[in-house]
Amino acid sequence: MRIIAGSAKGRRLYSPKDRRIRPTSDRVKEALFNILNGMIGSFSGCHVLDIYAGTGNLGIEALSRGAVEAVFIDNHRDSVELVKKNLEMTDFSGRSQVLLKDSIAALKSLEETERTFRLVFIDPPYHQNLLDKPMYYLATSSLIDATSLIITEFSSKENPGTTFGGLREIDRRIYGDTALAFFTLQTGELTS
Repeated sequence: MRIIAGSAKGRRLYSPKDRRIRPTSDRVKEALFNILNGMIGSFSGCHVLDIYAGTGNLGIEALSRGAVEAVFIDNHRDSVELVKKNLEMTDFSGRSQVLLKDSIAALKSLEETERTFRLVFIDPPYHQNLLDKPMYYLATSSLIDATSLIITEFSSKENPGTTFGGLREIDRRIYGDTALAFFTLQTGELTS
């Protein structure tokens, strides 16, 4: 697991010692960030939210590519310590916040800060039905707006919905046993 591009390019991230955490593979991460380059262009100025952060792999890649800030959420102490260790190793601790909380509790506390996130990564453990709650919460949250892009990662054997309240899927890609889906907030009437 390494940083693919940007200021920390080539640095290897610390990996989990057990199989509880399933980091996004370098192949899938490279494909994801190539897609994001086409969708948003520059990462400069982006505020990033990484939910179910695990190792911090996705948020740290965004920081390396120029994101101004990343907030990492995970409810497991070992994951939070791993994210902090990877942030220190890549020198991104000063542009980051790491929250040891359940996803919904963390999102509620972030709303009080009145921030809006351009990119949101949601990569829960596979086959545990953990995607719906944060997606529905974000759909009505002040943490995102019409310019935000939400990226979900899940097993290609799972088939989560394509709408979560006002969030609508705009693209889905399959890479072996991993699927990526991209969502935006739809406002007003939808036309076909």
